[in-house]
Amino acid sequence: MKERATLAGRCLSELAGTFVLVFFGVGSVHAAVLTGAQQGLWQVAIVWGVAISLAIYATGAVSGAHINPAMTVAFAAFRGFPWRRVPPYLLSQLLGAILGVAVLHVLFSSVLSQFESAHDIVRGAAGSELSAMVYGEYFPNPAIAQSLHWTDASVSPIQAMLAEGIGTALLAFFVFAVTDRKNTAGPGGRLIPLFIGLTVSILISVIAPLTQAGFNPARDFGPRLFAYFAGWGRIAIPGPRGGFFTVYILSPIVGALVGGAAYQCLIARAIFIRKQTAETKASLSESEGAAA
Repeated sequence: MKERATLAGRCLSELAGTFVLVFFGVGSVHAAVLTGAQQGLWQVAIVWGVAISLAIYATGAVSGAHINPAMTVAFAAFRGFPWRRVPPYLLSQLLGAILGVAVLHVLFSSVLSQFESAHDIVRGAAGSELSAMVYGEYFPNPAIAQSLHWTDASVSPIQAMLAEGIGTALLAFFVFAVTDRKNTAGPGGRLIPLFIGLTVSILISVIAPLTQAGFNPARDFGPRLFAYFAGWGRIAIPGPRGGFFTVYILSPIVGALVGGAAYQCLIARAIFIRKQTAETKASLSESEGAAA
């Protein structure tokens, strides 16, 4: 009974953390695309970073603030997170994302309709990804593609998968690095959320022009599912070019596993060997001292 109560609390924490992430992060995309409130990609990126930092500060003590299915799977694979908790965590993250975007829809629905009218966008028809992008993600980034006259060939499905996979791998690598207590070069407990948020910001600044920089299956699929029922239909799922599962769900999960494995094999193992070597030298010095 106690275990169920504890798990319920952790799941509510994940739901709340993902809600915060989506409300502010996806909200910044709403504001940028629909109102021009954010000037430049970095402003959107830094809002995402701060949102993630605040979500971790608010909920990390309860659930660990995974707020990302890809990170939950990576923590289960390499950090001892119980696999039995993975499904409820993933469901909580998805629900938090849907709730966050539902609140945004209530706030921005009229503005969104006027944006579509001003740009001759018919919701659910070809080209309506220019408005659907405030919910789910597309490759290439529809707003940038329109302004630079890119074609679909600018970012192939394989390139999109690589972008999301590499981005999430780097995210996982640095999350593992800053949360490793044995890594004495880390920023320390109170600064961990800040550096994770900044990691996301710099990744968005590089990857977002290509794929909108998801790195989080719940962040994409929750809003995308909402958009599907809000009138975008096949533009939302499976998307005008398909690939939403491989690019925005599968690639981040594989990327997080690769990034986590890279840290564990390359850095954590080296830290362990260095510590063992230092302890052995200390032990030998003590033995020599006692013999003398």
